[in-house]
Amino acid sequence: MTTFSIQSFGCRVNQAEAFSWANDLQENGLVYIDDNKKSDLVLVNTCTLTSRADRDVRSFLRKMARENPGAGMILTGCYVDRLYSQIEEDGQILKLIPNEDKHKLVDQVLSLYGQQKIRSQESYRSRALIKVQDGCDYKCSFCIIPSVRGQNSSTAKALVIKQIKDAINKGYFEIVLTGVHLCLYGLDLNPRMSLLDLLKEIECLEGLGCVRLSSLDPRFLKKEFLDLLISSKKICPHFHLSLQYGSDAIIQRMGRNIRTEKYMEIMHTLQSSLPETAIGADIIVGFPGEKDEDFEETYRFLDLAPLTYFHVFSYSARPGTPAAGWKQVNDRVKKERSVKLRNLGEKKNLEYRCKFIGREMEAVVIKKHGRGARVLTGNFIEVKVPLCHVEVKSPVSVKITEASPKETLGEVF
Repeated sequence: MTTFSIQSFGCRVNQAEAFSWANDLQENGLVYIDDNKKSDLVLVNTCTLTSRADRDVRSFLRKMARENPGAGMILTGCYVDRLYSQIEEDGQILKLIPNEDKHKLVDQVLSLYGQQKIRSQESYRSRALIKVQDGCDYKCSFCIIPSVRGQNSSTAKALVIKQIKDAINKGYFEIVLTGVHLCLYGLDLNPRMSLLDLLKEIECLEGLGCVRLSSLDPRFLKKEFLDLLISSKKICPHFHLSLQYGSDAIIQRMGRNIRTEKYMEIMHTLQSSLPETAIGADIIVGFPGEKDEDFEETYRFLDLAPLTYFHVFSYSARPGTPAAGWKQVNDRVKKERSVKLRNLGEKKNLEYRCKFIGREMEAVVIKKHGRGARVLTGNFIEVKVPLCHVEVKSPVSVKITEASPKETLGEVF
């Protein structure tokens, strides 16, 4: 019996890939365990979006060398693509698999460990993550991802539908669609189609609970698409928009052809039509050329926007991207500005969650701990409950009773 674990860094696309590997390997007899210290094999899906992501990968490899030196490791992902020639296979690192060969990972594992007797299977995640798209055709001045992920590549519609049906049959209530640039889905297929076309078909699947979408590019959110998001009974009212900044001058330097006015229009359309909706974004602080007035403009924009949360990242120069060669912002200034925006984000998120105290909402159980659990509402509020009678991956009704800066409490019924 061979046991394996998975350490996935970075984006939901990596998590979706790991979700698929966990299913496929278990169907070939390997045993999934959620403990890197005890597994025979560790699959490491890496990220290189920032310098911190690089450090996290290196730190994990050192940790495995100390805590589980007998385990074999297979490394793949964007960190491997960027630094392939600098990583040495050794007694512990069995194989390096570039992104373009990720589809061969399961076969590579089976070539080392062989097919085994099929045993009961463990769920890798409480929600089914399905990767429908990879790569990106855009060239933002700060982003290394197109270099390591390649151009837009969509999964055939028939295969996407099959994967979702399989997940439904395995008891998953929530399906999460992921992609490096999800809104590019279908533009490379023959016949050509769109993410909107795909969603219309998914909505009609028998037994479907709900669908959550990963990051959406506002440049693709035309009226027909917004109308579907607003009217759908199956798409979760939670939309993460690829914003990056709140000043037109910096957005243009980033190579993103859109204005903050358009972002605001889209957010207000969603919020006014779906008052309960969660709207999130990623924000980069300290981009080369960022001046005091750019930051203040961004702060005001975020304060006024109907955003319910945002993740703040200090700009990290990625070798090979245009912005890496531009004059950089002082690290101390980056840190100070990051703290200000994070404080604003925490304030806005608490205000948002407080609006639902006393409300009954539909959710999915994402983690059990003793008799209690953590559940996730459709509008992306994670709620801690003391008692939960249903199993992980299943739907449940929850009433929110309390919200604090650190957590949201509730009860299921």
